[in-house]
Amino acid sequence: MSTPPARRTSLSGWGRTSATVGELRVPLTVDEVRRGVLDSGPRGVAVRGLGRSYGDAAQNAGGTVLDLTALDGFVAIDEDTPSVTVQAGVSLDTLMKVLLPRGLWLPVLPGTRQVTVGGAVAADVHGKNHHRDGSFGRHVSALELLTADGTVRRLTPDGDESPLFWATVGGMGLTGVVLSATIALTRTSSSYFLVDTERTRDIDDLIAVLSDGDQRYPYSVAWFDTTLTGRGLGRGVVTRGRAATPADLGPRYANDALRFDAPSLGTVPSLVPSGLVNSATARAFNTAWYHRAPRHREQEVQNITQFFHPLDVISDWNRLYGARGFVQYQFVVPFGAEETLRSIVVDIARSPYVSCLNVLKRFGPGDPAPMSFPIEGWTLAVDLPVAPGLGAFLDRFDTRVAEAGGRLYLAKDSRAAPSTIAAMYPRLDEFRRIRADVDPDNRFCTDLARRLAL
Repeated sequence: MSTPPARRTSLSGWGRTSATVGELRVPLTVDEVRRGVLDSGPRGVAVRGLGRSYGDAAQNAGGTVLDLTALDGFVAIDEDTPSVTVQAGVSLDTLMKVLLPRGLWLPVLPGTRQVTVGGAVAADVHGKNHHRDGSFGRHVSALELLTADGTVRRLTPDGDESPLFWATVGGMGLTGVVLSATIALTRTSSSYFLVDTERTRDIDDLIAVLSDGDQRYPYSVAWFDTTLTGRGLGRGVVTRGRAATPADLGPRYANDALRFDAPSLGTVPSLVPSGLVNSATARAFNTAWYHRAPRHREQEVQNITQFFHPLDVISDWNRLYGARGFVQYQFVVPFGAEETLRSIVVDIARSPYVSCLNVLKRFGPGDPAPMSFPIEGWTLAVDLPVAPGLGAFLDRFDTRVAEAGGRLYLAKDSRAAPSTIAAMYPRLDEFRRIRADVDPDNRFCTDLARRLAL
């Protein structure tokens, strides 16, 4: 059993902040994963997929980082159940390309397809349908987890190993290495969606429209404007939809109803100057995005990329923020805390910090995972270029979110304090106990875990 070769390299999250140097290894077999874990030094070992967590969750300063993307095999596709069992390095993009021709569909899709199955489990990712179908972990029926002592455990949501299963779901890779997962699927007769679009006047109108109509749609999301104050503050565009059937599609689409349509517009070059996203460009983008949307449109046919993953058409779009990078600030607050939500939108609009990518959604009930992010309520996400004073600015939001009974998303975080996360996640001690039982020497460790004392 050999140890995979190491390459000393600098790693960061998708936000391109807080990079650290570690020993990156790319295991090709489960035995190489095991050896990489057992041979890790005093700084421990972290697991990494496609690097789409925004902060420091998949890096390990001075230690080992195992890149699992080479473990990308399909174990089984059961079209009767239906379900699929795959290794953890398989991307959701690959899964969709294999499953769609069989008329099978993933029950939860996050905002990008460029996420591994292992990463989707570790972050317990959510999509536009959380209010109906919950997050990714709810649809996982079994996991294989390689723990710190090198053994492989088969975990299920129920039974004796269920506490470790649920600590792994949303556990940010800190309980062990997810080697494979069995995922329950749904059936589909097309890869297209019938989408209704509605523009809203301001943040209050946006909240009202989402509150009134979401229950009628499987999928729902809203973009909103953070550049206006006063009249028009938080104006938005709500898009909601459902899967189309061949009968819903005209001849342009019906003859190839399961087509995987994923166009690419190219790659952002590596040398983009910082400051490209500023108050002028953000205001122009927000204004254009708002006015290009129809005031009201129903039953528009959209493909997967249009409806789910518009940013996937541009590779390395995170480079647009320049060398300083950006923070994606995402939180959730319970229903009833709309004033907290509104006050944060007001403060962003009045601040010198700008954002073009702003998303508001409604969550349904969370799952049993102690560290899973979604709780029933409102989730808001904004992308803010790194600039002087941004950390202190967001600290004030952290306080409000915690006081409202909300929390931050660990897969997006790069700067919160340990006390903040402890206040937001009431089951943190439970997670720590499970983690200590399965990994008493803290062999699995990341920059995120050190920073937040997880």
